[in-house]
Amino acid sequence: MVYRKLGSTGIEVSEIGMGCEGFAGKTEEEVGQFIDLMEREGANCIDLYSPDPQMRSALGAALRGRREKFVLQGHLCTIWKDGQYKRTRDMEEVKEGFRDQLKRLGTDYVDIGMIHYVDSVSEWESVAGGPIMEYALELKRKGLIKSIGLSSHNPQAALAAIRTGKIEVLMFSVNPCYDLMPASEDVEELWNEDNYKDMLVNMDPERQQLYEECQRRGIGITVMKAFGGGDLLDGELSPAGKALNTFQCLNYALTRPAVASVMAGARTMEELKKSIAYEHASEEEKDYAPALAAFPKISWKGHCMYCGHCAPCPKGIDIATTTKFLNLAVAQGGAPETVREHYGTLVHKASECIACGSCEKRCPFEVKVIENMKKAADIFER
Repeated sequence: MVYRKLGSTGIEVSEIGMGCEGFAGKTEEEVGQFIDLMEREGANCIDLYSPDPQMRSALGAALRGRREKFVLQGHLCTIWKDGQYKRTRDMEEVKEGFRDQLKRLGTDYVDIGMIHYVDSVSEWESVAGGPIMEYALELKRKGLIKSIGLSSHNPQAALAAIRTGKIEVLMFSVNPCYDLMPASEDVEELWNEDNYKDMLVNMDPERQQLYEECQRRGIGITVMKAFGGGDLLDGELSPAGKALNTFQCLNYALTRPAVASVMAGARTMEELKKSIAYEHASEEEKDYAPALAAFPKISWKGHCMYCGHCAPCPKGIDIATTTKFLNLAVAQGGAPETVREHYGTLVHKASECIACGSCEKRCPFEVKVIENMKKAADIFER
């Protein structure tokens, strides 16, 4: 299992994690089997957005004696009421929900305290300036949460949040279909079929800016909806009009800037095994570039996807990483010192490009690599 640093939190997470929805309706024994598999394979990160008390109790029993082997991403503002999930901003409910979470999980802290489901800028402003953020900060001071996070589907709200410096981890929906959709306060717009009827071209600029700004600010991203609720794995249901495989979806998410771990949805042991098998999959199985280039309803022409098809460069330039640093600098209107330092560690620099064009011939997305190398050299080496 590959482990990644979760931004600047100091927490190390497995790049393949587990979304708690798969535990719903399962017995303690069944949940224990999931946790056994995760422990054996080194998958250490679990997202806990669901407030289902039976699920929390079953997971708590499964974690007994091995809690420290796992990173728990617990949520604030999500409760169980009248037999179903409910998002709340009522402080009494928020506090009771968190106390119940710790009790049922049999732990005295969660690693990430995720402020749950903020999908508008106005709601973020209310959260940031109100009792919810005060409570999150209080929990962190007491050691009941180690880092403060936010879950969102809206890049505008997420950007507003990370720019305040109050958020250390972002849980965000990342996949090659949702990434083309403009910001909306209605999460259902992400999977609305009508929005995919016409040809969509290239990544939404606010989503790209979000990922790159998280990278620059040291904010780790944990991914939800990497499979689009399973739709991306089904050619008839996929908004792109063509299916991807599990490995391609995971690889796409894991190659976005700032992403540390994907909370893979798995309702069966076989589904979890399939996601964990990503660690042993071949580069060909993981390669999403040919599939994305062939999507009948989506075009990524001219947009670098960091897929690595441009390699090998005869001068040894890591073109994908260089382009990632270039995009970080462009998004900020200049080269932040941290990005410049990372660029400086590259063995071969953009200025070494001899403009042979071999990279451009191999690129599935017709990226102007030579032009990008000139820009990178100008920004980082002048």
